[in-house]
Amino acid sequence: MSSGMVGEAGIGQAATRRQIAAWGLWDWGSAAFNAVILTFVFSVYLTDAVGDDLPGSVSASTWLGWSLGLAGFCIAVLAPVSGQRFDATGRRKRSLAVLTFLTVAAMAAMFFVVDDYHYLWLGLVLLGFASVIFELAGVPYNAMMRQVSTPENIGRVSGFGWAMGYFGGIVLLLVCYLGFIAGDGDTRGFLDITTDGGMNIRLVALLAAVWLAVFAIPVLVMVPEAPRTSADPGAAKAGFVDSYRVLWRDVRELWAVDRRTVGFLIASALFRDGLAGVFTFGAVLAVNVYGLASDSVLLFGVAANVVAALGAIVAGRFDDRIGPKSVIVGSLAAMIVVGVVLLVISGTLMFWVFGLLLCLFVGPAQSSARTFLARVTPPGREGQMFGLYATTGRAVSFLAPTLFGFFAWWFGADRAGIVGLLVVLGVGLAALLAVRAPEREVAGALPG
Repeated sequence: MSSGMVGEAGIGQAATRRQIAAWGLWDWGSAAFNAVILTFVFSVYLTDAVGDDLPGSVSASTWLGWSLGLAGFCIAVLAPVSGQRFDATGRRKRSLAVLTFLTVAAMAAMFFVVDDYHYLWLGLVLLGFASVIFELAGVPYNAMMRQVSTPENIGRVSGFGWAMGYFGGIVLLLVCYLGFIAGDGDTRGFLDITTDGGMNIRLVALLAAVWLAVFAIPVLVMVPEAPRTSADPGAAKAGFVDSYRVLWRDVRELWAVDRRTVGFLIASALFRDGLAGVFTFGAVLAVNVYGLASDSVLLFGVAANVVAALGAIVAGRFDDRIGPKSVIVGSLAAMIVVGVVLLVISGTLMFWVFGLLLCLFVGPAQSSARTFLARVTPPGREGQMFGLYATTGRAVSFLAPTLFGFFAWWFGADRAGIVGLLVVLGVGLAALLAVRAPEREVAGALPG
């Protein structure tokens, strides 16, 4: 099959409104893992309930950090060669289906993690395994973005997907909180679910598994499989070890032919870590620095996700008109300015105003980073490039947390941790400024 055939079949062939909506629903469903399992509910249950009375000198939180660290290493090692194989074998959608099913199965199995420290290890294994598989599923999913978009609307499509993820997280978190978690006593939520053995949280894990499974179905049904490609010679027949030789060959060729892509992977890894740090440490700063009440953090989190989603939707239109680099640069510059303001203000009202303003620019930067890579990736190599995207992101994921902690320690104040986040965003912005923007001709061209 010629590369021209791959390009014609792989870019915009499935770009109907229904297929775009089906693709976006996977993002909506993915919030079940990101928001409920990994961030706000199940991971907290493991450390605060299941492992609360864990014997020994190592805390449950430490074990959680180590297990997720190991998962991150596995993702970094496996993502690029997995994406490479998905492309070469023409099994992008099938791979998404299998990986999503395995994630759902691991989430459903979390129901068996009883509130007893003997079950902590089961919870950690399931969470670590699910983290790896879910991140790997994101590789073919992101690669499919080109199948449901054209060079003229890819920014809007990407922004729509990011927004669906934000809104899906909001809806599911509210359902879980109101139905299973809110209140005190032996039963919780308006469903009066017992807390005995952590039953209410275990049912939340089960609900999250069903949520992801249901909303993953449309993309698997409505978006066709990408054709098998010969854009990466030798990748289809390479074994596990040989896949890394193919990957190294491709990276060297990429460096020789188009250093822009390599430069963007490095720059995006830096500023994406800064973006992640904003959400990671936002709640800590809200309570400890700006005096936000603990029960108001969830409300701020909901508002922050709404604002970030709206920002992603609006910025998608600018992405298509002026290009993704301009959107990312503008967003990062605005975030740095707002971050400097946050360093000097105090009080809950000011935090609500400038904290939400900061979040307004997170969604656009995330969404346009995805479209930038899609626009410069050779047709038929999307999976491999988004695999490298995941790997480079993991490679520097220690920067924002480390610098946040360093500056907070150096100045003896949590507020100073903001400086660490601004440094990461600033370095990422500087690296991005040196990267040439995608040309409109490159974005729209099909190889002959």
